[in-house]
Amino acid sequence: MTGTPRPRVAVVFGGRSSEHAISCVTAGSVLAAIDGDRYDVVPIGIATDGRWVLESGDPERLRLDGAGALPSVDGDRSPVALARVEHGTDLVVSAPSRPPETLGEVDVVFPVLHGPWGEDGTIQGMLEMAGVRYVGAGVLASAVSMDKAYMKVVLAAAGLPVLPSITVSTRAWAADPDDVRRRADEIGYPLFVKPARGGSSIGISKVRDAAGLDAGLALAFEHDPKALLEVSAEGAREVECGVLQALDGSAETSVPAEIRITGDHEFYDFDAKYLPQEATALDVPAVLPDGVEAEMRELAVQAFEAVGGEGLARVDFFVMPDGSLVVNEINTMPGFTPLSMYPQMWAATGVDYPTLVDRLLQLALQRGTGLR
Repeated sequence: MTGTPRPRVAVVFGGRSSEHAISCVTAGSVLAAIDGDRYDVVPIGIATDGRWVLESGDPERLRLDGAGALPSVDGDRSPVALARVEHGTDLVVSAPSRPPETLGEVDVVFPVLHGPWGEDGTIQGMLEMAGVRYVGAGVLASAVSMDKAYMKVVLAAAGLPVLPSITVSTRAWAADPDDVRRRADEIGYPLFVKPARGGSSIGISKVRDAAGLDAGLALAFEHDPKALLEVSAEGAREVECGVLQALDGSAETSVPAEIRITGDHEFYDFDAKYLPQEATALDVPAVLPDGVEAEMRELAVQAFEAVGGEGLARVDFFVMPDGSLVVNEINTMPGFTPLSMYPQMWAATGVDYPTLVDRLLQLALQRGTGLR
């Protein structure tokens, strides 16, 4: 591409949520996969206190090590900001004792942020206001999919099967805990208590009876003032399906993959997902009864369209003991770590990791800014 300006890609990662470290690991994988001959890549980290900095482009610094140490953004690096100018949006870097330096126009942002203040429509709204193209879902789809309570409302309204649940706020729990206990009894135990707007299984616990409800809510409320109490899908298989837009805008699906817990973990928690151990087995593709895979792939597209998804999503299902399907949740920015299911499913479908990243960038670059 000699003589042809390369699109400038800002990979934004880290953030203020409890999934900061996982975002950093995802960024390391994405940075390693982007073709430097086709794109000019700028790594931008968001520290846990919200500072934006020009980060290192070394993917090795962002990997999980064998001891389970988690990477993080170095907030002491040079501050960086997006500045709206006449011809577009520039990246401006500030350093102590030096005048601000303009790195040039940003063509597209790849926000590999997980959880609140990143995957929930907040950064998407900022990028919309700045007039910058970006990878992935827009403001509404991101916000709805991040909030498990509203996600269920939208999916159920679209006719998709979801598990029974109730939503509990810290205010409702403080005002009338007996009413919350009554409502929990009505949907039945065992149930899962989850932060409503969390991810990576952080703050989730399985509550087997009413005696464990207080502790489960206390843990969830450490991460979110709103919690979801959801009936446990006892005996169900956990199977996921990837959705990826084609360049013509249509939605394609990957082969499904199954997660099987093989270690001491009762469910697919944070350690089982990300820390190196033999806690899980991944079947890619999943072995499913006749007709179930086709139905799952169809439901995955329906879920994607119900929330107004763009670019990519991972739709998680429960295959119930009777063979029926229930949509567990939809993730608009699924993990891209080496252990993540989304890239593994697409690799098994014939789309390798670098091609997957390039597809997402090309989709974002061809998409206009503003309402669409």
